Amino acid sequence: MDAKTPPASRPLRALTQADITNRLVEALAKADGMAGAHCIHELWMRGEMALNIERALERLWARAAPSVPEWLPMRYIEWLPSVYDVALEFRASGKGRSNIYLVLLDYQDREGAYGVYVGMSKYTPAQRFDQHKAGIRAAGSVLKRGLEVLTGPTLHLQYIKRSEASRIEEELALALAAAGLLVKGGH
Repeated sequence: MDAKTPPASRPLRALTQADITNRLVEALAKADGMAGAHCIHELWMRGEMALNIERALERLWARAAPSVPEWLPMRYIEWLPSVYDVALEFRASGKGRSNIYLVLLDYQDREGAYGVYVGMSKYTPAQRFDQHKAGIRAAGSVLKRGLEVLTGPTLHLQYIKRSEASRIEEELALALAAAGLLVKGGH
């Protein structure tokens, strides 16, 4: 695996649980954030217990933070596997300058859950998130409740045509809401 291996490709899918756990231990020992991230991601997609994912994330971030890819979330989100499934249903036909992005929203105080903001921008997801948090053309939900960008599910929806991005943003928001998520944005 290299830096270009997307998490959605699930390169460790064919391995046993024990093999993945062993690879995770090796990645932690070597401070290899990329290998560790793929191990944690695969366990997450297989439905590993939340506590185990949280512990693995904590250990990986503590041991290998500089090499952890931006697509690995910093906290456990129960519905992340379904977001990958839904997002992978969308494809763009051509290259452009627009990016689809997702932001994890914290509604624990009101809804007792996390939500997701769906957006589109000419900026990278990380740059656009920083703009939201700085109050620049900010969506109120991201400004007040945005925790982090969920980069992994939409890696394949970067640098696409604006017309397609506009359509996908709206349809992705509707599809995520239909999957039972609390969704903001997508307009």
